[in-house]
Amino acid sequence: MTTVTVVGVDGGVLPAGAEVALGKSRLVVGTRAHLAAHAAEAERTLIVAGADLPESILDAIDAAVRADEAATVLVSGDAGYFGALRSLRARGLPTVTWPSITDVQRMAAMIKRPWDDLTVVSARGRDFRHAVNVCRARKAVAVITAPGAGPAELARELFGWRRNIAVLEDLGGPHEKLSIVDATEAERRTWREPNLVFSLVSLDSVGHDHWLAGGEPVPPADGWALDESAFVTRSGIGIAPEVRALALARLAPRPGMLLWDVCAGSGALGIEAGRLGAAVIAVERDSALCVRIVANAGAHDVDLRLVDGDPPEALSGLPSPDSVFIGASRPEVVRACAGMGAQRIVVLVPELDRLGQVHKTLADAGYTVGGCQLSSADLTEVAGGIGVAPASSTFMIWGRR
Repeated sequence: MTTVTVVGVDGGVLPAGAEVALGKSRLVVGTRAHLAAHAAEAERTLIVAGADLPESILDAIDAAVRADEAATVLVSGDAGYFGALRSLRARGLPTVTWPSITDVQRMAAMIKRPWDDLTVVSARGRDFRHAVNVCRARKAVAVITAPGAGPAELARELFGWRRNIAVLEDLGGPHEKLSIVDATEAERRTWREPNLVFSLVSLDSVGHDHWLAGGEPVPPADGWALDESAFVTRSGIGIAPEVRALALARLAPRPGMLLWDVCAGSGALGIEAGRLGAAVIAVERDSALCVRIVANAGAHDVDLRLVDGDPPEALSGLPSPDSVFIGASRPEVVRACAGMGAQRIVVLVPELDRLGQVHKTLADAGYTVGGCQLSSADLTEVAGGIGVAPASSTFMIWGRR
């Protein structure tokens, strides 16, 4: 059976030897720019918008192979890296691949930055929201864009996070251009497609030297549910590590999701969620605690967004959350958060007389509700052995859609 030759184009240049396969092909598939540059004499061409191969194109390639007609697919860089190779192999089509360097490698070299610490995400289709949240959570992210999910749309969703946006537009085309702007400018401009975006906290940082590509892995090496001493707070404000551990388990923070930490206090819960890979918005009305949240986030290298205001009013206009933690049981705050559509919600309820009200609010909002009473008492060293410190107790209610 005839094979499909997949050729990576590196900034307009073909890998050595690929011209031979291209010259034998009756069908050539690629972007308009790639076809114009390398397949002007081809008997038959099909245009694609980017790295994705739609079903109609795959059908045409399949038909060519079955008719024993040579076919070539032109791609940017390496077809095996967020590219067409997976779609071809999933169809069971025999392939031969001639890769070039990826656009991510090429763009990183253009801005003189190592790229082994970059987290690379796809913004295509339903992945856009996840890609945005990774950009909110991490300091260096490369985004494989798509029509309708490009630099302007990404920059719009990064409002409230300090980011520089690097854009390589018209990839491989005659008007290829690198621009580095702030998020406001990126949202305002019109960008040529296809393009690639880097979301960077710092243009000058070279990142950390990791043993694993893609940035710091999660969960963090020193675990989670850190000791209360890991967070600066004030007397009477804070969540015991044991309580935090259960709350995190119910909230399930991970890369690609957005968590609201409402009535955040010292910010410990949200910061721990950020250390587990989630994007985080902390909402706190006490300005003195807001200062502590900033200090705690910096101490743990978590880049969260802080909203200094009183919920529920302060929640207006914020990006929709995937999970919500509420550190108080104020009825109006619980109602507002329950109406946001998050998949998971956890409410800390110190007051016994508010349990029924919180439970009903979550149930009425469509959640399957559970909860428990949590009591914890630290072991202490005493003369002659081990003692038990006075216990602290609270209630926790959670809901899941």
